[in-house]
Amino acid sequence: MYKRPALLILILATVTLSACSLENINPSSQSGESAAEQLPIQSTSSGAAAKPSSSGGSAGSTPASTAKPPVAEDKPQKTPEQKPDAVKTVANAASVTVLVNKNNRLPEDYSPSDLIYPDIKFTFQEKVEKRMMARIAADAIEQLFAAAIEDGEPLAGVSAYRSHARQKTLFESYVKRDGLEKALTYSAYPGTSEHETGLAIDVTGADGKCSATDCFGDTSEARWLADHAHEYGFIIRYPKGKEVITGYKYEPWHLRYVGVVAATAIYKQQLTLEEYDGVLEASNIAG
Repeated sequence: MYKRPALLILILATVTLSACSLENINPSSQSGESAAEQLPIQSTSSGAAAKPSSSGGSAGSTPASTAKPPVAEDKPQKTPEQKPDAVKTVANAASVTVLVNKNNRLPEDYSPSDLIYPDIKFTFQEKVEKRMMARIAADAIEQLFAAAIEDGEPLAGVSAYRSHARQKTLFESYVKRDGLEKALTYSAYPGTSEHETGLAIDVTGADGKCSATDCFGDTSEARWLADHAHEYGFIIRYPKGKEVITGYKYEPWHLRYVGVVAATAIYKQQLTLEEYDGVLEASNIAG
């Protein structure tokens, strides 16, 4: 009659051990949406982020002075992108300053009406949809690439437009492979990816090295973009130190067209598009 308590203790010990083991399965990744449509590759360097990188804290319009970059070992914060029904659908999808992020999505049936192929170099030869951009952004990226060549910093495109259907396919494949929570650390819900606007493009050096990876940030091409992209209407969409605001880690390769006026204001005031959008909203309310 003393065998049952012993058996019960053994079962409880086994369950406790299993729960502890599960906590160590699938540790949180710091990588973000792969604009180059690649699965993330873990870096082996100490403290380096997963590659392609970008991801993580909650997005919003928090002032830059209160934003604190996340600590590398912190787990990804729970943000509205994990509850798609709570994400707002934007009303101005065709605007060059439309805010698309983890809190704001494009209409499900949205597709830019003026997609064209910009005459720039890409890291691949195929004439596929990810070479396309909205006409205004395509014209601007041609000028930016030409200026970069003149300054001795030739560039190459990696990935531009991505249709809603393509984003949906990618995201669902990531969820199937890694589960929803992990997939959200490196990919975006369909409708919340800037690539669907036709206004975003990922770039790299003309040699194709460091394509959509953290090492691009250490290149002269990245420094040139940081200093000159705004002159052609582009911003570094996910700047360093603003991860809590944008919801993604630093992506020096991800350019977003917003027009010269907005890009210059964002550059000079060191804002994110979220912060700039908040300023515009406040001005409209005050006006």
